Amino acid sequence: MIPAPGEGWARLDPRKLLLDPVKAIGQAIVPVVVAVVGISRSDTRFWPLVLPLVVLGPIILGALPWLTTHYRITDSQIQVRSGVLNKRTSTAPLDRVRSVDLEASLLHRVLGLQKVQVGTGVDDDRITLDALARADAHALRTTLLRRRETTDVRPTDLDPAEPHAPVAPSAPASVLLARIDWSWLRFAPFSLARLVLLAGAVGVVAQFGDDLPIWNQETATSAWEWVTQFALVAVALALAVGGLALWLVVSVTGYVVQWWGFRLVREHGSLHLSSGLFTTRSITVEEAKVRGVEMVEPVLLRVVGGAEMSTLATGVEDGVTQVLPPCPREVAVGVGGAVLGETGALTAPLVAHGPRAHRRAWFRQLRTALEVLVAAAVAWWFADLSWAWFAALAVALPVVAAAVGEASYRHLGHALLDRHLVAGGGTLARVRTVLETDGIIGWVVSQSWWQRRIGLADLTATTAAGTERVLVRDVRLEVAVALADRATPGMLTPFVEQGA
Repeated sequence: MIPAPGEGWARLDPRKLLLDPVKAIGQAIVPVVVAVVGISRSDTRFWPLVLPLVVLGPIILGALPWLTTHYRITDSQIQVRSGVLNKRTSTAPLDRVRSVDLEASLLHRVLGLQKVQVGTGVDDDRITLDALARADAHALRTTLLRRRETTDVRPTDLDPAEPHAPVAPSAPASVLLARIDWSWLRFAPFSLARLVLLAGAVGVVAQFGDDLPIWNQETATSAWEWVTQFALVAVALALAVGGLALWLVVSVTGYVVQWWGFRLVREHGSLHLSSGLFTTRSITVEEAKVRGVEMVEPVLLRVVGGAEMSTLATGVEDGVTQVLPPCPREVAVGVGGAVLGETGALTAPLVAHGPRAHRRAWFRQLRTALEVLVAAAVAWWFADLSWAWFAALAVALPVVAAAVGEASYRHLGHALLDRHLVAGGGTLARVRTVLETDGIIGWVVSQSWWQRRIGLADLTATTAAGTERVLVRDVRLEVAVALADRATPGMLTPFVEQGA
C-alpha cells in the first residue's frame, strides 16, 4: 500500500529483493565468467575466495537498494530518500508533477511489479521508484495526478463559505481515443523503423564473421563457383525473396512486441498511452503542456495510406512523444484533431509557396546530385573503373533529384487557423506540424545568399515544445513577416512599423 499524505516513510515492495539480484547477476555474468576462467587457468587456491563473491555479491548488491530507499507523500511534495554512504533526497512539488510513467520489464511482470517515473518538466531528471506492486503503482499515479489537479485549483474556484477549502475537481470519465487494431499490421513492413535493428544484426555478423572458419579465400572461391553454375538472375531473385521474407518477419514481430495492448486514453487532464508485449510501458502526457502534433507520412507508408502521429509538449522528456503506431491516415487525423481540440488542422489546404520556391526545391536536390557526381568522378578516376557505369549514374542521378525536388515542393506549404499554425514540409516523407499560436515564444527570419537573390526566407517559430522549432521553409519574405504578425499579434508590430 502507498503511504497516505503525512504517514511517514515507506519502503519499496519486498519483491525487489528478488528483482535486483537477478538484474545484478545479468549485468555481472560476463566479467564473472572471464574472472572464473582466468583463475581456473592460473591457480585453483583462490576458489574458496571467488565462490562466495560470485554467489553473495549479486545478492548483497540487490538487497542494498531495497534497504536504503524510502519514499513518502506530504501535503505538497513527493520525496524519495536513497543512498548508503552518500545520502540523497529527491523531491518534487505536487503542483509541478507533469508526468507519471509506468514501465514493467518481463521480470517485473513475472514478479507483479512496476517501475514508476515521476517527471516535473523542469529538467531531464526524474524521480524513480523501482519497484512497486502493480496495484500500488497505479494507485500512486492516480494519487499524484489528482493531487496535482487539486493543488492547481485557482483562488476563484474556492467556496466562499469555506475560503480555505479547495473544491475537489470532478474526476472526468476516461475517454478512449485509440486502441490497437490488428488490421494495422499491414503497415508494419512499410515502416522502416525496424531497419535499424536489421542493420545492427548485419553489423554484428560482419564484426565477428572474420573469425568464423567459413570466411576464407578457399571457401569463398568454392561458394562462388557453385553459385555461378546456376543462373545469376535466379540466384538474385532467391536472395531478394529471402531478404523480403526476413524483413516481413522482423517488421511484423517488432510491431507486435512494441504495440501489443496499445491504448490511448484521455483521463484526469492527461493523455495516457500504454503498450508493450514483454516490456510494458505506460506514458502520461499532461494535455495542458501539449502545444501541437506532428503527423509523418513516410514515402512507403504513404503508398498504402498510413501515417504516424506524435505530440509536441513542454516539460516532457525529448519533447516529442509518439502516441500512435503506424496506422491508417484517417485514424491519425482523427486522433490528432481530438488532441488539438480543432478538427481540420491536419487536413486544411496549405498555402503554396509559389514558383520561386518550386525552382529552389529542384535546385537544392540537383545541387546535391551534382556534388555526388563530382565525388564519384574523382573516385572513378583514381580507381580506374569503367566509365560506362559513371555515365549511367550521371543520367540516373539528375532524374532522381528532379523527382525528389518535385516531391519536396508538393509537401511544402503553410496555413494559419484560429488557434494553430500549420507547417508542411519533408523531402521523401510528408510532414505536417501543427503548433498552437499561444505556444510560440519568438520568431526567426533567416535568408541564405540564394534566398536573398530571389526574395525568399525561412520562417522559424520558436517554442518550448517538441524540438523547440517549427520551420516554414522558402516562403516569400513579405509573406513570412505578415504570417508571423498575424499568428502572434503585437509581437512584431514595432519591427513592422519601423520597416514600413
